[in-house]
Amino acid sequence: MVGERLRELRQEKGYSISELAELAGVSKSYLSYIERDVQKNPSLQFLKKIALTLEIEIEDLLGSSPTAADHSNEFIFDEEWSKLLHKAIEEGMSKNDFREFRDYLKFQKWKSTKKSKHPNSGGQAE
Repeated sequence: MVGERLRELRQEKGYSISELAELAGVSKSYLSYIERDVQKNPSLQFLKKIALTLEIEIEDLLGSSPTAADHSNEFIFDEEWSKLLHKAIEEGMSKNDFREFRDYLKFQKWKSTKKSKHPNSGGQAE
């Protein structure tokens, strides 16, 4: 999905893979891997470089193609999400950090749900 969207945006701007890679300061082969979905999880730093070069927002790279977006109920970033994402990138948050934080939140939610269903935890039994 990211690769297809990246290719669309690059072509709209009239850049070859080589030109975009050079302007953005990224590896041509890595850019090609992203576009061909060989590599499906580009780093936030990579996305930021590409977005700046294409003069778009990172969420434009992460979104689906305009025609697909018209027919879906997919989540779309709002301004607050955009600011949070940019701040996390600026502060050096990696994708792995984000995944660990997400997993921690899932664990906390699971723990809370389990506690409320367990009769000895002080919560109500169902």
